[in-house]
Amino acid sequence: MKNSFGTSVIVTLFGESHGPAVGGVLDGLAPGIPVDPDFIARQLQLRRPYGKISTPRVEADKFEILSGVFEGRTTGTPLCIVIPNENTASKSYAKLRTLARPGHADYTAHAKYHGFADYRGGGHFSGRITAALTALGAVAIAALRDKGIVIGTHIARCAGVPDRDFCDLDADLAALSERVFPVLDEAAGQAMQAAIAAAGADGDSVGGVLESCVTGLPAGVGEPWFDSLEGVLSHGLFSIPGVKGVQFGAGFDLADARGSEFNDEFYMDGGAVRTRTNHNGGVNGGICNGMPLRFSCMVKPTPSIFKPQNTVDFEQNEDAVLRLEGRHDPAILHRARVVVDSVAALVLADQLALRFGTDWLRKQP
Repeated sequence: MKNSFGTSVIVTLFGESHGPAVGGVLDGLAPGIPVDPDFIARQLQLRRPYGKISTPRVEADKFEILSGVFEGRTTGTPLCIVIPNENTASKSYAKLRTLARPGHADYTAHAKYHGFADYRGGGHFSGRITAALTALGAVAIAALRDKGIVIGTHIARCAGVPDRDFCDLDADLAALSERVFPVLDEAAGQAMQAAIAAAGADGDSVGGVLESCVTGLPAGVGEPWFDSLEGVLSHGLFSIPGVKGVQFGAGFDLADARGSEFNDEFYMDGGAVRTRTNHNGGVNGGICNGMPLRFSCMVKPTPSIFKPQNTVDFEQNEDAVLRLEGRHDPAILHRARVVVDSVAALVLADQLALRFGTDWLRKQP
């Protein structure tokens, strides 16, 4: 299943950037889960371009739920959402059809699909496909929230500008859910946006780090070895275009620490087991220990830049120079955060269904 992911709750993606539509199917959900179209629309809004620091391509994202929902609740059959592509500008890609854009999948798509791939706007490899992930993820996010599991992501660092760390998790996650530019320190957010705008004005781009936190996840979720919670989450997160690194908890930041510094000591909090620190990100042995799940994604600078770049013409088998045209983001961090939340929700819904059964996700009346 090359375009599908999951074991019990399975997501499948389809579509191309400049095709008629993008969309996805979510199969394996229990019947009776509430589905709120307004919340799906709100999540899609968080993924859309933001001001002068994003691409001029703005899609309405007027999605349609084709199946799997009746009278506001899931039916238990495959849930299919389709999102039309209405604001395409394909002509600018015609002259680049045989040129490999550095950092993009043009050449690898040509090699894998023998020249038959849709090259316009990156085709099936485009970040546009994440709109489908966001729409399906909204269903999972709402279902998890009804069970007391909350997911939130902020820009921890962009263009060298740091945000503050998570502090009061409940308050921070609530605040992030309302912010289009997802930072905890608004002054840091202004500095980040200025750096993004400066890179865009120079025909260049920037990247950074997204840090996520999940609260309310029960201990015992996950598996050892090959299906560890870190493993399946990383599998899902690396599907997001631009993600080039994932770490859990302190990760590489404590690579030079001693065990006495890295280990999270346990203590009893009433009748609950807790740890005094959370350097391991809430996971031991591939299984959630009941502490907040913490992970970070490194998002590379957007590969579409307006500076001349050396490349190859893979049909003429000769060197070439790429001078990019079209509409592109100087940074995608602020748009990618809702995609990270969505992927995390879809992965965790699958993991929870495996642990407790699919019906566990259904909110009891």
